[in-house]
Amino acid sequence: MDALQKLIHLADDSRYDLACACSSSNKERRRRKLDGSWLYPVPLAAGGYGIMMKTLLSNACSSDCRYCPLRHEGNVRRCTLLPDEIARLFMDHLSRQWLLGIFLSSGIVGTPDRTMERLTAAAEILRRKYRYRGYIHLKIIPGASEAAITRALQLASAVSLNIETPGERYFRQLSAYKSFDSDIVRPLRFLADQTQPGSPYAGIRCSTQFIVGAADESDRELVRYTAAVYRKLRFERVYFSAFQPGADIPLAPQPESLELVLSNHDRLTREHRLYQADFLLRKYHFDADEMEFGPDGNFDLARDPKLRWAERHPEFFPVRINTADREALLRIPCIGPTYADRIIAERRKAKLSNLLRIGLRGKNARTAIDYIDFC
Repeated sequence: MDALQKLIHLADDSRYDLACACSSSNKERRRRKLDGSWLYPVPLAAGGYGIMMKTLLSNACSSDCRYCPLRHEGNVRRCTLLPDEIARLFMDHLSRQWLLGIFLSSGIVGTPDRTMERLTAAAEILRRKYRYRGYIHLKIIPGASEAAITRALQLASAVSLNIETPGERYFRQLSAYKSFDSDIVRPLRFLADQTQPGSPYAGIRCSTQFIVGAADESDRELVRYTAAVYRKLRFERVYFSAFQPGADIPLAPQPESLELVLSNHDRLTREHRLYQADFLLRKYHFDADEMEFGPDGNFDLARDPKLRWAERHPEFFPVRINTADREALLRIPCIGPTYADRIIAERRKAKLSNLLRIGLRGKNARTAIDYIDFC
């Protein structure tokens, strides 16, 4: 295979890793391909989408992750790009169209540090040889040394290391090759220490990802761990990737697992509910203990977690829309940060008597009105 053919193959295999801005929900996942499998739509803070190159350097892997078709005994066509090849391919695409940046990951080639050397070599070629000053997201390989992680922080705009499961008990179900404490928790804490305000690499953004449903973890445990990542590690984002059983995956859901009875559509719905819960934690100031779960510790697939909370807490409602503070407004179903800010701005001009003034209409408006007092 030539370098471009390898890129096509490796970029397709990179779909198993969502821990970057390239995909924050199933909606973005469906929008993935634009002009080749290596180009991804990326939601921008100012609205709209940019384009990012996303690929593996290699799909060879020493690990045994039982949810991943790229594990060492997996039946896939193996190939590897050299660091200078991926740098040249990226710059070639950049010369023909604007790209937001590049996301580089890899299977574990030999050892974690050997793999990190290849990833950072590609980043260094971009920075030094091509004078590229744009966005580079580097995957931190589980088990990487502090020296290897530090080198990545020196070159990257953002880094990520997948936590995979909410705790060692579930991690043992997925891998015997890796250690949860030494290969995952230790480097996550080191990343947190190195990127906190006042630390050497305070400007570098950090994220992580859970593989949802590969073990028998509950949504409650995932949400609690997610809250801890934000509270203790202060990472920018947590991502979720629904486990998809397949012919090449040896891992079968446990008999007690919710995943045993879920369709592929329901697995993605479960992923979506976790993203909604994540948004409640980050933007709505909910605590993990406030989330409403079923007896099995999982979200209701048919109900938005925020709406479920509102239904279970009638004592909080109705909210007086003309006097309530922003925190209370954010508890109203279908009222997010943007609408809450519009409410506050509009009621300064005149008393609100409907939601049309803030631009909320249709089904969402009808839902919100049930929880509002306009007095």
